Amino acid sequence: MIAPLSVLVVSVLFGLLAIQSVSLSRESLPDSTPANLSPIFRREVLHWADSILRWAGASSLDPNLVAAIMQIESCGDPRAASRAGAMGLFQVMPFHFQSGENPYDPETNALRGLGYLARSLAAANGDVRLAMAGYNGGISVIPRPEWTWRAETKRYVQYGLPIYADAVNGINPSPALNEWYTDYGASLCNQAAHRLGLP
Repeated sequence: MIAPLSVLVVSVLFGLLAIQSVSLSRESLPDSTPANLSPIFRREVLHWADSILRWAGASSLDPNLVAAIMQIESCGDPRAASRAGAMGLFQVMPFHFQSGENPYDPETNALRGLGYLARSLAAANGDVRLAMAGYNGGISVIPRPEWTWRAETKRYVQYGLPIYADAVNGINPSPALNEWYTDYGASLCNQAAHRLGLP
């Protein structure tokens, strides 16, 4: 009876350590926004490297966070559309756009999407994990316990945060990105490559 309990306790401790090692809060991030974009991202996202750096600078965001969001939202496909109605590179919902704006225009999509990401990050007091949850599930999820989050939001953070951590830590190739690509991203990235005219 003691052996299974010991295994359970050790498993829980290892799980907590794994979560702690991936949890990126304001304290564990660099003091300034990095000027470089990590090479770990898929070529479809790196196609946008110059724009990502410019957009990140204009939004005072880490370009690796911007790229991580683009990676899991659209894999760089400016015409990506979800069943829920989200559109473009950053999968922005229609109600975030002003009348007359083209949601599929990369500049407009970045302006609206990254504005929302910056608000999520501010609402999360710089905690990237919570900001990702807010970006996916709405800023109102940030103060709520994780067990109340939708499965999609939990999955978003489960894949997005380790990709961002690998980018920040320069882990290339990224095991987290490879896992996301295998589990969810292959068709999205193939669609993006086709749309961007990449070989």
